[in-house]
Amino acid sequence: MEVENLIESFSEFKEVKNIDRETMMNILEDVFKAVLAKKYDEEGNFDVIINVDKGDLEIWRNREVVEDGDVEIPIAQISLSDALKIEDDYEVGEEVSEQVSFESEFGRRQVLSIRQHLMARIADQHRDELMKRYEERIGEIIHGEVYQIWRNEILLQDDEGNDLSLPKLEQIPKDYFKKGESVRAVIKEVTLKNNKANIVLSRIAPAFIERLFEQEVPEVFDGIITIKNVVRVPGERAKVAVESYDDRIDPVGACVGMKGSRIHGIVRELKNENIDVVNYTENAQLLISRALSPAKITSVTLDDEKMRASVFMDADQVSLAIGRGGHNINLAGKLSGYDIDVYRDKDSFEDDVAIDEFTDEIEAWVIDALKAIGCDTAKSVLDISAADLVLRTDLEIETVEDVLSILSSEFED
Repeated sequence: MEVENLIESFSEFKEVKNIDRETMMNILEDVFKAVLAKKYDEEGNFDVIINVDKGDLEIWRNREVVEDGDVEIPIAQISLSDALKIEDDYEVGEEVSEQVSFESEFGRRQVLSIRQHLMARIADQHRDELMKRYEERIGEIIHGEVYQIWRNEILLQDDEGNDLSLPKLEQIPKDYFKKGESVRAVIKEVTLKNNKANIVLSRIAPAFIERLFEQEVPEVFDGIITIKNVVRVPGERAKVAVESYDDRIDPVGACVGMKGSRIHGIVRELKNENIDVVNYTENAQLLISRALSPAKITSVTLDDEKMRASVFMDADQVSLAIGRGGHNINLAGKLSGYDIDVYRDKDSFEDDVAIDEFTDEIEAWVIDALKAIGCDTAKSVLDISAADLVLRTDLEIETVEDVLSILSSEFED
């Protein structure tokens, strides 16, 4: 391969990888010096002059003039008598610069090695630049086009053709994408995988909801309304605590929009995930009451040492507070930072029986599990489906069905 063709190929690499001229020149110089060092089994003093635009390449070897017989490193030293053959005025201690013929120094094997080294260095440079650029954008939303679909991962590509990974575990359970479809996700992390940039996206991260609110709600984007916290069960339910720095603006109303116009777009993007927007307050009791919506709370008692909250409500509000699959009470606890125990008001115990009355028929550890989720009476247990009780208590379905049968029999009698 002629030197012009080699330099031309370097120029092509530069254009493909979009590398600036100075960086490209440094890479080329380092590659040639590395190949020269390998060729001579030791590192010498070489100057590599390259003009990518014209396809010119010059290599100059610099050696120190030493006394005859004192040459210890031939690649870096030259005897005085040999130096005088080049020019007759050299003296010991001076430096001799001698141009190296590319054709004589580099055979086909060295040329291929140079090309391989160059491709590897450019790939590394491109990878490092890509990782740095995306690390600075962690937490931002990005649009990607579905390029390949696998069982545990979807491969997307950005506008520049860079690969983006959306793992199955970072997808909303109801997500379904087709090849060529545009997908929105938040940049979660950037790692090195198999010596390549691994840009991981997420659609289940709380930050994804935050960025969607910024896109849909101008007051959030402008900073007038702040998102204080986001908790979610992806695809099922989310709670977003918001606060306004302008007393004239209702943060919940602004986020929901007229007839839900603003939040509908977010809900659709999240595959119909229910989103509760809560007006944030530093009053923990009030925040818990708001977070348990749509249930109506009678009173809240806090144990700040154990970070537990005892919430009292009418009997018909218990199932609303717990929610389907226990999501409502779990998310309210995460949003407020308290473990929440739900209790019925004493006035609501009419025609009901305390769960402790069934100790002869139901084992104590089962009763404790039911009371831990706020079910302290028979009807409070019967108000919840068997499937939800299994999810909330981690009891076996057979155990739950036995309990429901026993409690039902009490009221049938």
